[in-house]
Amino acid sequence: MSYAGWILLTASLVGLSCGFIGVLLVLRRMAMMADAISHTVLLGIVTAFLVTRELSGIHMLIGAIAAGLLTSVLVQWFHARGVQQEASIGVVFTTLFAIGVVLIATKVGNAHLDVKHTLMGEITFIPWEKIELPLIGEIPEAVFILSIVLIVVLVAILAFYKEWKITSFDPALAASLGIPAVLMHYVFMSLVSVTTVAAFDAVGAIMVVAMLITPAAAAYLWTDRLSVMLILSGLFGVISAITGYYIATWLDTSISGSMAFSTGLLFAFSFLCSPKHGVIAKFIRPAETKLSA
Repeated sequence: MSYAGWILLTASLVGLSCGFIGVLLVLRRMAMMADAISHTVLLGIVTAFLVTRELSGIHMLIGAIAAGLLTSVLVQWFHARGVQQEASIGVVFTTLFAIGVVLIATKVGNAHLDVKHTLMGEITFIPWEKIELPLIGEIPEAVFILSIVLIVVLVAILAFYKEWKITSFDPALAASLGIPAVLMHYVFMSLVSVTTVAAFDAVGAIMVVAMLITPAAAAYLWTDRLSVMLILSGLFGVISAITGYYIATWLDTSISGSMAFSTGLLFAFSFLCSPKHGVIAKFIRPAETKLSA
C-alpha cells in the first residue's frame, strides 16, 4: 500500500472506532468524557515512562488505560456525592491533565514526549513504524492496534446491543430488568479508554475528541434508530478522515487538524440539511403547513 494509503487507512480506523463509541457517549449525554479521557491519558503515559524510562511498549498502553479508568471512577465518585456531572468532568480532567503537563516539564527532561505531540499527534510518521505479521507481512503498528480495537468495539457493541440500548436510554428500566447498569458503565468507560489510547499516539487529543463526538452528533440529526445511527456515525468518521486528508494536502497544513475540521463541516451540513432536525427542513415544514391550510 502507498504512503498516503496507510495514512488514510489509519485515520479511517480511528473514524470507525470512535464513531461507534461516540454514539453511546452522545446518547448517554457524556460527550465531554471523550475530551476528559483524551487529555488525562497523558498522565498515564508520563507515569508509565517515569517508571520504565522507555517510550514504547505495552506499559504505555496500560498506563494510559489506567488513567482513563481513573478519570471515569473519579467523575462518577464526585457525581454520586452531589457534584454536577459536567463540573465533575471539568475538575477531574483539568487537574489530571495539568499534573501530566507538570511532570513532562519537570521530570521527563530530553525525552521525545511533548504537549504539542499530545494535542495534534503526528499521523505522517505512522507508515514508518511497522511490525512483521505472519501471512500478512509488514504493516504499520498503529494499523494493527487500531484494527484490533475496532474488532473489540464491534464485538462488544453487537454482543451487548440490547444492554447498551436500554442502559443508554433508561438506566432505571435496565436496573429493574436485572441488567447491571453500573458494571455496563465501567465496561463502556473501558472501551472509551482503550479506543482513545489506541488513537491517541497517531492522531492526537484534538482529533480523538472530534471523532468521538462530532460524527455521532451528526448521525443523531439524521435518524432516531440506534442501529442506523451507529452505521452513519462510523461512515461519517471515515468520510471526515478522507476529506480531511485531501484538505490538508491542498492547504499544506496539519492532517489531524484538517480531519477534525472536516468533522465540523459534516456536522454543519447535517445541521442544515437533515430531513427531521435540519434548519432547512424546519423552515420548509411551516411553509408547507400554510399552503395546505
